[in-house]
Order: sequence, then C-alpha cells, then structure tokens
Amino acid sequence: MKLAFIIDPITKLDPGHDSSVAMMESAQLLGHQVWITEASQLSIIKGKAWGYLQSVDLKPVKLIDGYWQAEADWYRVGNKVLTCLEEMDAVFMRTDPPVTVPYLYTTYILDLIDRSKTLVINSPHGLRTANEKMYALQFTSVIPETIVSQDKSVIAKFVQEKQSAVLKPLGGKGGEGILFLEAVDRNFNSLIEISTKQGSEPIMVQEYLPAAKEGDKRIILLDGEPIGAVNRVPSGNEFRGNMAVGGKAAKVDITDREREICAVVAPRLSADHLYFVGLDVIGGYLTEVNVTSPTGIREIDRLNNVSLGKQVIGWLENKLSN
Repeated sequence: MKLAFIIDPITKLDPGHDSSVAMMESAQLLGHQVWITEASQLSIIKGKAWGYLQSVDLKPVKLIDGYWQAEADWYRVGNKVLTCLEEMDAVFMRTDPPVTVPYLYTTYILDLIDRSKTLVINSPHGLRTANEKMYALQFTSVIPETIVSQDKSVIAKFVQEKQSAVLKPLGGKGGEGILFLEAVDRNFNSLIEISTKQGSEPIMVQEYLPAAKEGDKRIILLDGEPIGAVNRVPSGNEFRGNMAVGGKAAKVDITDREREICAVVAPRLSADHLYFVGLDVIGGYLTEVNVTSPTGIREIDRLNNVSLGKQVIGWLENKLSN
C-alpha cells in the first residue's frame, strides 16, 4: 500500500509518544510505502486534492528500561514531489488540534479525494462534524451532566447546583484552558468571564467527577471496536490527567461499563466515517470524543507489550482488500 500522513512538522514530533509515528513505523515494518506532508502543502488542482509528498524512512524506537527510546536521526525524508492524493491507497489526517479555520479549509481540500480510490482517515466530513467536546453531548446516557453556554447566569446556576464543575473551552486540546470551579470560589465571576471571553463564546461546563483523581482513561477505538486503553493519572496538585500537562500513563483494563460506552458511541462513529478515535472516560462516564489526532498508542504498547500501530495497518489492509 501507498500511505500518506498529513502531520505537523516531523521535526516537532516525539517518536516515543506520537501515535502518528507509531502508525507510520508499523506501516513501514509491514512493507508499505509511507509518505508525509503538511496541511500547508496541500492544493486543489483541476478539481483534485494534491500535495507535496516526501517519502520517509524511520528507525523504529526501542523499549529500554520501560520507555521508548529513539535514535537522534530517527527519520530520513526524500525530496518533495507534487502528487495527486488519489495515487495513495489511504490518507491519514493527523494534524493536531485546535481545529482552526485553516484546519477546516484542509478538510475541504480532502473532500475532493475520490473515496472509491483512496480512504481518508478520519473522514473530512466527520472531522468537521465531531467537535471533540460537543460530539459527546449526543450520548446523554453515558456522559456526566453537562451544559454548553456563554451566559454567566446559566453557568452560575449550574455550578451552584453542583457545587463544583469543570469548565472547558470548546476548541481546546491537551487540557489547555480547563478550569476547576467551585461555587464558593472568590474568583467565580472572573473565571466565567475569562472562559467565555466576556460572554462572547460558549464553553462546556461539566459536573466534576471525583473519580478524576484516580485518572482519565483514554480508550482507543478502531472502526468502533476498543483495542486498548491507558489511564492518565494526575500528578501533584494538578486535577487534569492529560499527558500534555504531566499526567502519568498507567496500565489499565477496559471495564464492562466502558465497553457499553463504546457500543453506544460506535454506530454514530461509523455513520460519520470516524475510524480511529480516542474516547476519554472518567469514573464510567464519557467526557470527550477525540477524532483529530488521538494519541495513546505508544503508552498502551509499552505497558501491555502489544502493537496497536500494526493492528491499525492490518485493519487497513483488510478494509482495502474487500
């Protein structure tokens, strides 16, 4: 297979952490051609999606003393070649959030790829549909009590009823801008004003789940099926478990309740052609649905002696052969 990965600059990727690198590495080990590009290098030419692609050769990471280690020169890229993306068997859209206007424009470019020739993972339509905070709100049976509002009085009433809540910007990533708020906080009004940008932008306000202290579980779904999970445990006085803010990865099983959550979410993911997805679960409740560039593969692999990257590429081989 010929596979293209739309990524952030490869110089900024962490080979021991980034799921994109894990999948590219697995594809290469399984004998497939791997190419990379960036969103800024895509164009529409004669009604088709094109991009400057570079072949990439990766030196696989090694597990040393329980952690992934990469060589200093872990990748080598070829010259840029302007290529119609339909020459690829699959295109992985793996640009990190936030979902900005340029990001949305990129999805419009990817819309012009003929799906009968090339599979896009995840679907550009699905990426536009699934705001990583808002998407979860349609699964009311498995989420904590949640509101979305920019109205201070609505937010204040909710927090006062719950006594404590978590405020989340709708376009955030990696735990950025998430605040823990108590009804008795002396900065209560100011925090709402700051979060909503003086009432001009809605935010998500979610019931605080005490189980967050025990960790924020990331469950990886492949075509709707859970294939692995990692628990991200807050460190120090931090209430957020995101690895981007210091959360520690811990081995964990997928519970029956979490499989129930996956079963509730899977049909909609399938309808929106969202194939590689990360669910965030705290205390048996779904809190977010991550679709842009879900991470966690490397942590799950090293803690469980598996290779989710190879599972993804194996799934892709089967899907494209049918």
